[in-house]
Amino acid sequence: MRWLLVLFCLSFTAVSQATSVGTYYSKPIEKVLVLKSAHQLQLIVDGQPLRTYRISLGKGAKKGPKLIEGDKRTPEGFYWIDWRKTSDRYYLSMHISYPNISDAARARREGVEPGGMIMIHGTPDTEENPEQLFHTLDWTDGCIAMRNVDMREVWNLVPDGTMIEIRP
Repeated sequence: MRWLLVLFCLSFTAVSQATSVGTYYSKPIEKVLVLKSAHQLQLIVDGQPLRTYRISLGKGAKKGPKLIEGDKRTPEGFYWIDWRKTSDRYYLSMHISYPNISDAARARREGVEPGGMIMIHGTPDTEENPEQLFHTLDWTDGCIAMRNVDMREVWNLVPDGTMIEIRP
């Protein structure tokens, strides 16, 4: 009789987990949309935001798109999330494929380096620099930063190869 109760409990647990996972992850993220002026990162499914997060940008974010290496601006345009890594300093990091072809061509025409290593990443969280200190500031060198709890969710929902559109 106990084995029937155990079997029932295991079946119920499996079905309830499958239902919640199926609902939560029913469709893949079609793109990541960054709205710099609103300080938002949105995960888009079927053309609609599934989740919206508050972000921090490069220190030069209000001056337009990234033009040259070291300008501390966050790029604008269409890119891909192309690889990821864990980071002692920034928790989790997902690389953005900046510069794209047009960024590289513009930089060549102007005889400048476009820069690179633009990431979506978490924030430092130490006694000297608690995470809350960074959350409402534009503090990066051009990357897109978010709270570590939000970064963990994006890391789990967005696979490599996902398009990212960064708008002014």
